[in-house]
Amino acid sequence: MKLESVLRFVREVVVNIALPFAIYRLTHDKFGDVNALIASSAPPILWSIAEFIRHRRIDALSLLVLFGIALSFLVYLWGGSVRLLQLRERLVTIVVAFVFLGSAAIGRPLMYELVRAFLARTNSPDLERVEAARDSTMFKRGMTIMTLVWGFGLLADAALSILLVFVLSISVYLVVNPLLGYATIGSLTLWNVWYGRKLRRRGEARQAALQASSQA
Repeated sequence: MKLESVLRFVREVVVNIALPFAIYRLTHDKFGDVNALIASSAPPILWSIAEFIRHRRIDALSLLVLFGIALSFLVYLWGGSVRLLQLRERLVTIVVAFVFLGSAAIGRPLMYELVRAFLARTNSPDLERVEAARDSTMFKRGMTIMTLVWGFGLLADAALSILLVFVLSISVYLVVNPLLGYATIGSLTLWNVWYGRKLRRRGEARQAALQASSQA
């Protein structure tokens, strides 16, 4: 594993797990569970804003991140009991999931825009191939399936997180919930890679068959 990947992993753990847990434990006796939980949300939200400012990119990935940040702010400004606050936090995941599902329903799968934005950021030579295949029926079907899988996957993640709200203590939830999120995103990403390669092989085989047919 490259040093950069290790440092990125450590940073994610510190920002999304260690700091929120530490802030909650240090502040809940003095300020109460609700205020402590709000304070514990500061590191991941502030880090997301800092990363957005640092990259200064306006594309599908950036807009999705900003959308999540804005929803997070609204959730915490909403107030209420600590359990209600935890449940409202899951609202962010649920809304993002329905954005995925809605984009698939109207025939404009969000996954295409996210894949395109990722390839553009990494200067991948596959960007031109993906853009050229945009109107292909098989390609659009594949992007729609990917989008639906992510939408339903995020809904499943939110449902399990909501269950954990009532099962776990707040401090344990602050550790377990991010781990669940990483497991969900990691699983969906691995599935995306597998299915994307399968889709590419299918497209190449179809292209080869068309070329052989034209030559015949």
